[in-house]
Order: sequence, then structure tokens, then C-alpha cells
Amino acid sequence: MNSPDQTSHDPSTTDAAAASAPDHSLPRAHGAPALRARIRNAPEDFRVEELPGFAASGSGEHLLLTIEKRGMNTAFAAKRLAAWAGIGEVGIGYAGMKDRHAVTVQRFSVHLPKRVAPDLALLESDDLRVLEHQWHAKKLPRGALAGNRFVLTLRNVEGERATIEARLARIAAHGVPNYFGEQRFGRGGDNVANALAMFAGRRMGREQRSMLLSAARSELFNRVLAARVNDRSWSGLREGAPLAGEVWALAGSRSVFGPEPWNDTLAQRLAGFDLHPSGPLWGRGELRSQDEVRELELSALQGEQAAALRAGLELAGLDQERRALRLRPDAPAWRWLEDDVLEVGFALPAGAYATVVLAELGEIESGAHA
Repeated sequence: MNSPDQTSHDPSTTDAAAASAPDHSLPRAHGAPALRARIRNAPEDFRVEELPGFAASGSGEHLLLTIEKRGMNTAFAAKRLAAWAGIGEVGIGYAGMKDRHAVTVQRFSVHLPKRVAPDLALLESDDLRVLEHQWHAKKLPRGALAGNRFVLTLRNVEGERATIEARLARIAAHGVPNYFGEQRFGRGGDNVANALAMFAGRRMGREQRSMLLSAARSELFNRVLAARVNDRSWSGLREGAPLAGEVWALAGSRSVFGPEPWNDTLAQRLAGFDLHPSGPLWGRGELRSQDEVRELELSALQGEQAAALRAGLELAGLDQERRALRLRPDAPAWRWLEDDVLEVGFALPAGAYATVVLAELGEIESGAHA
């Protein structure tokens, strides 16, 4: 692949592993589509490798397996591991959910109290390979990953190569809006409607309730971010200056700070992607933002549906949090495999979506079918 420095720079919850084509209804930050293309003609077109959040301890009663699977989602792989180990699925741990329509590498933990594992060769098949195994002290918890590395193959690419590479360079240099991807909203995008129904009294199971609360929060966050994209302040500056009342999110962390007076140090940290402007993950309590930012956020969340989502999240007991508005792909690279086949690679932190990067590149149709 060309490195960004050679051509001029350029991604599951999961996680970051996106399951479907980008949502084109959200405003783009970098202008009209630079290309049209197709992805996921085969699982190999969408490769995702989980980046571990820690090293195995080397001892304990949990067998930590790094597995490569093709055309298999995380839940199905967990069932296969449980059957292989002769244990209940509760004894299987994994950090993030990965999609079926891909080739994915991810970790699983298998609880084996007697530290006796069945033959690993019995797990091997055309669609599953064990790459590494180590003992570890604890079950692998959700979210215990540093991020995901993607290698995506776009086929039937239409567009001028120079324009496409210029867009890749711009994405690499400036990042993209950190939208929640459309897979957060469920097949057919009905999670928000179901969340509203839940808030109106429909009973839901615990797991579905958690999913719908996340979708409601994500919808409100995306509305605020869309407003910031439209007014060109999503990257932290508008016409060279920040909006008054900004709350800053530290890169690679859930920590936020501010508002505070703008100064050269903040300017340098923003330019270096050490911090980002943030938007609300709705819940109880007062918005931390002030002045222009607070006014913009509240304006973006007007209307009957937004009011119902806000009230439902508050009644559910969630507290106000913040999420970075800006996302910068790490180690971006690209190469042309054929005149109309483009391979793009990058890494994203946990909780970010590859499809939002693709959406800034162009209009991309998914060949995956459920």
C-alpha cells in the first residue's frame, strides 16, 4: 500500500467493525462523493483485525484464543467454542461483536477450570482457524480491545483517480465526523422507533433494552454532530476560531475538560489530534457545554421525537456524558489492485465505525445480504 507520506495521507461496538453500507443521509464534511463503488462482494473484501487491549497473563483458567473466521459472526463462533469445550456459552468471553460478512480476527476466552483443553485441531475448519492460544487469569470482558484494523477492498470503482486520492489524503489529514454508524440503529433502522415504543411503555428484555438505549443516545448525538458538520465547526474550529463554550475530549480516553479560555496550548493540541471537540451522549443532568455550543446542541435536539428520546434516557437513569465529534483514522494507506479495484487500510479506536470513513469517501453499495 502507499503510505500517506508517499501520496499524501488517509477505518466495533462494535464496535468498529461495520456491518453494512454507509448512511448517506448524514451530511458529509469533505464535500460531494469522490467515488462510487461496491464492497463485500466476498467476505475477503472486508477484513477486520481486533487490536488487543492487553497481553495475556500466561496463567489462569481461561484459555485465550485468537481466531480468524470467515463468514461467521461473533455469536455463532462463541456457540461453536462452547460446544467444543463442553461448557455453557456463559463461559465464553469476547471483547467486541464482529460481523458475519467479513474475514475477522478476534480474541475469545474459554473458561476451563481444570486447565485441560480439548484438541485445538477439532476447532479448525474452512471458516475458522486458531492463530494463537494462551492462558489468562480472567474472562475476556466486553470492550477490552484497543481498536480494530481494517483492510477494505472497493470494487467497480467509478471516479477520477486523482480526485479519489485527494479525498483519501484529506480524510487522513483532517479526519472525519465521528458519527455512530447505521448498524447501531438495527436492521432497517428501526431501533429508534423501538426505543420510543419502549419509552412509551412497551416491555423489553434486558439485552434489547440496553441496545435500544444506546440507539436513542446515538440518534441524538448524530443530530448534534450533523448540525456541527453543517455549520463547519465539527473539527473544533470555524473560520479559524473555536465556538464559545466548547467541551474538549481527550484522544483515546473518555475524559473531557472545559469549557476554558482558548489559548496556544489548546490550539496546538487540537491541531495535533490530542484532543477533539465533543458532543452530548444524552442523560440526566445539565449539559456541560456553554454559550454557542450549548445553544447549538439544544437547537439540534428540538422537536417531538428528540424530546421523547431525551426524556426516556433521563428516566432510564443514564447520566450526561460526552463523545468526540472528530475521528482520525490511524496508519491510513491505500493501493490500486486494478484500475477499478481500490484497497484501503486504516485502524480505528474501539467504538468507531469504518462505514463513517467510507461515507466521506463516496457512495458505496454493500454486496452483503443477511
